[in-house]
Amino acid sequence: MYYTVSEVAKRLNLSPHTIRFYGKEGLIDFVERDQNGNRIFKESDFERLFIIASLKRAGMTIKQIRDFTVLCDKGDSTIPERLKIIMDQRISIEEQITELQDALDVLKYKSWLYEVAQEAGTTAVHDNMSLEDMPPHIRKIKERIKRLTHDMEARYKSTSK
Repeated sequence: MYYTVSEVAKRLNLSPHTIRFYGKEGLIDFVERDQNGNRIFKESDFERLFIIASLKRAGMTIKQIRDFTVLCDKGDSTIPERLKIIMDQRISIEEQITELQDALDVLKYKSWLYEVAQEAGTTAVHDNMSLEDMPPHIRKIKERIKRLTHDMEARYKSTSK
């Protein structure tokens, strides 16, 4: 069975424009065309398109994805290069996730802070609040913020001497 660009786009949750862009960029040269020159996708094309879309979502550039797909087409002799590309991108994504988790924790902390302040009618409600007065998940975030702030101050003092 064959699928049109629109059918593939819907199935992979991509826009038809994105799939055509991948074609223009040489990422889906493996896809057959019908007698009118339109791309026709087989069931076996879906996995590769899914991988391409996932690599793009993972932050890889079109050039990096193209280089990766060229290596795939060259066969097993390129496994080490492909593994390095995937591992490098994985490390990058894990670092981004850590940074986003830190940002989310700060937002959770500040949300709690302002919810309590709104209830009390003032942000001064936190001035004399101990860590023990905070919910456990907020306490952990506050402690981490304190550690990070302390570490930054210590680094600043050691470099400014």
